[in-house]
Amino acid sequence: MPRADGRIGPAMSGGLRPGQPTAPALFLEDLAVGQRFVTATMAVDAAAITAFAAQWDPQPFHLDDAAARPTLFGGLAASGWHTAAMTMRLLVGSGPPFAGGIIGSGGELAWERPVRPGDTLHVTCEVLEIIPSRSRPDRGMVRVRCLTLNQDGQVVQSFAPKLVVARRPTQETPHG
Repeated sequence: MPRADGRIGPAMSGGLRPGQPTAPALFLEDLAVGQRFVTATMAVDAAAITAFAAQWDPQPFHLDDAAARPTLFGGLAASGWHTAAMTMRLLVGSGPPFAGGIIGSGGELAWERPVRPGDTLHVTCEVLEIIPSRSRPDRGMVRVRCLTLNQDGQVVQSFAPKLVVARRPTQETPHG
């Protein structure tokens, strides 16, 4: 369903304009261990939680607050997969602008606490390791830690992916 601004999808703040790059592309050579990135924010409401759950994870605690009350969640909670999808949306829209996009090659994912209606999420990422490829000189692997936090600074999801990042293209000189 379109939002009031005519776009489809969740509303995001922090100057994010979906589909538009927010900074120059970063190549492997532009990254350093310890480098950090912070995304814009995204508000979460009950309608978004139940719409995602109805299509992808139709369990009572993701679909109905009353049905969720007697569960371990004690109320309506977003699916972990919804949290992961919102994290990805924030990263793509306002996270580290890796050249060639955010291309995963596995990682470790943990849901630390439920996302609730009324939460506002943002993601912080830190570069943990940079590994140039020996067999593919045009790329390397970057291991990052991405924490999705709510408005109170509580971690709702931690994700430590390995990402494929392009190396800066070299200028070929003509042989003369």
